Amino acid sequence: MATWQRFTTEAPELAEKVLARFLADKSHMLATLRADGSPRVSGTEVDFHGPDIFVGSMLDAVKAKDLQRDGRFAIHAYPGVEDGGDAKIAGVAVEITDWEELKSVVGEDAEPSHLFRLDLTEVVLTWVDTDTLWVERWAPDRPRVRFARPGNGPVIRTELS
Repeated sequence: MATWQRFTTEAPELAEKVLARFLADKSHMLATLRADGSPRVSGTEVDFHGPDIFVGSMLDAVKAKDLQRDGRFAIHAYPGVEDGGDAKIAGVAVEITDWEELKSVVGEDAEPSHLFRLDLTEVVLTWVDTDTLWVERWAPDRPRVRFARPGNGPVIRTELS
């Protein structure tokens, strides 16, 4: 797993585009796992602080309980913006339980709530250019890859450095 900073260091051009998608709107879609293993989708906001990306939650919200039980998540940046592509991140959420650390991220006037640091296992950006569908994927300790599907034809895979 990796921090947001590691991702931005290893794939700066992709990180710039993904960051722009997350900053284009305040609310995004968070997928978590319920106790029975089925998916739950909730609205959420993300916060970039230092080398990390965070997601918060109201105290005792079901999405927080999901993440406490099983930290695996996926977040889809608000898809309503036409320009810039479609950004998604996935990984494992780690709850910040130290009150002083929580206040250093959300501010001194923090109220009781949940805060999770997001450790990344994958970042994906999908976009369309003319008649070609593009997908670029970064994952820690794996080659960065770009897939192209021109004219809805066969997929072309390229490893990026």
